[in-house]
Amino acid sequence: MSVPTEPAAVEVRRQGDQYYRELAREVRLAGLLRRRYGYYAVKIGLTLLAFAGGCAAFAVIGDSWWQLAVAAFFAVMSAQLAFLGHDAGHRQVFRRRVANDRLGRVLAGLVGISYGWWMGKHTLHHAQPNHEGADPDLDIPLLAFTSGQSRDRRGLVHWTAKHQAALFFPLLLLEGLSLHWASIQAVWHGEIEHRRSEALLQLAHITIYLTAVFTVLSPPVAVAFIAVHQGLWGVYMGCSFAPGHKGMPTYHGRAIPGFLHRQVLSSRNVRGGPWVDFALGGLNYQIEHHLFPGMPRANLRRAQPLVRDFCTAHGIDYAQCGLLRSYRYVLAHLHDVSAPLRVS
Repeated sequence: MSVPTEPAAVEVRRQGDQYYRELAREVRLAGLLRRRYGYYAVKIGLTLLAFAGGCAAFAVIGDSWWQLAVAAFFAVMSAQLAFLGHDAGHRQVFRRRVANDRLGRVLAGLVGISYGWWMGKHTLHHAQPNHEGADPDLDIPLLAFTSGQSRDRRGLVHWTAKHQAALFFPLLLLEGLSLHWASIQAVWHGEIEHRRSEALLQLAHITIYLTAVFTVLSPPVAVAFIAVHQGLWGVYMGCSFAPGHKGMPTYHGRAIPGFLHRQVLSSRNVRGGPWVDFALGGLNYQIEHHLFPGMPRANLRRAQPLVRDFCTAHGIDYAQCGLLRSYRYVLAHLHDVSAPLRVS
């Protein structure tokens, strides 16, 4: 993307700040930043009830290959619990940070990831989305999301980046294990707050999970159960997060616009009805979420037309497409970025 001159960039940022204040005022007057306690009480209650039902089904079915269907169910539940933890991390559930963080740590503990590690990583992402060298979501060694990254890949990661469009979905099968491993490392090295409680939650999750699986199931079924559960969960998580930013403009160095333009231009929405809202945990409203991360998930659908019309009125590109098309954009971007590797 073209980089404006410094005076022009300053003017764009100043204008963007003014626009954002106007938009924020409209959003507040519409009541879209108010907490939705009833919604989250029902949402969290039903999700935990479904999770408990999955645990009961696991115990009743016993040592059977039908447990692979239960594993697929738990992959969905792990993602849904993670989405709720994401909401808590953004203080969408309660007003007070402490209450949100406590809920977030419990939900992350059920999934088996470190809430503190994820919060640190995700906060950096929101501050500098698609900023090379600053956004940790662009720092995935096996893939290259910018031309600069593609030039830096060597050895095995050179090969995976070279074929990354074809390997993208298969590599997501490893995403669940990657999240677990990164969480364990963060707790082990003390890189997070509340290290003791996070360590206990991680230990409890690993102990209960592996004990239950290898006690109820025979070794072959147990291994298959873990592979299906963790693999499908990784694919689900990757397919939920990738459409939001991959294939959108990236930035490097100091060539970054102001807050409003940075959040809107680097994000993509996914069209769809309530089923898409449920499946993607509200992440299909990526633009609105990045502009107002504290907005309760249930309000994002109401905010979307307001934000879209505002951007249109002020000449700000607003990206939105269907779910399948978003994946085509992601894969096309990965293919284009890796082109130099295929001729080297």
